[in-house]
Amino acid sequence: MANLPDGLAEREDRSVGCWWHGTNELYVEYHDGEWGRPVGDDVRLFEKVCLEGFQSGLSWLTILRKRENFRAAFDGFDFEKVAGYTTNDVERLLGDAGIIRHRGKIEATINNAQRAIELIDDVGSLAAFFWRYEPGPDARPKVVNHAALMELAITPESTALSKDLKKRGWKFVGPTTMYALMQAMGIVNDHLEGCSTRDEVESERDTFTRPG
Repeated sequence: MANLPDGLAEREDRSVGCWWHGTNELYVEYHDGEWGRPVGDDVRLFEKVCLEGFQSGLSWLTILRKRENFRAAFDGFDFEKVAGYTTNDVERLLGDAGIIRHRGKIEATINNAQRAIELIDDVGSLAAFFWRYEPGPDARPKVVNHAALMELAITPESTALSKDLKKRGWKFVGPTTMYALMQAMGIVNDHLEGCSTRDEVESERDTFTRPG
């Protein structure tokens, strides 16, 4: 296919995808099957917050390759369990070569599990809280193309979400990280116009019942 707009790439099966997944099969599967599809499950949302924190300074593909190791190490990101981790667990995790062995990020994950329980006590669910920050149609680009997406690393909504979480004691939840979360969890659909997956994701978002 000739003359594709910036940010789109033709794949071997002649479908078209967003440029960022490249040709790595794991990354393509993530782009097509997960990224941008709406999520209302608290454990999956908590996992994504944690993994986005671990990703800071690294590529997402690095995290994706280690995701099953992370899940095994952190009890499937069951925040009720993670909230009870002790210094012994921190040392265990620092010795686990299958994950990113960063003390600050490990301790932040335990802290955030404790804060997640508090947040649920306050508002009912993590999903209800995060979906509050879904931008309205007027806040979104009229056309989600490569140029528009390059302007969306930080948005008013991701900044507000970050500030709210920080006030509640969460860590590694900066506005850029929170926008990446919003993209991944389907709070926004940032598959580019012309991407073969975009319409399918938008259809899922149309039928998704917002929690809260």
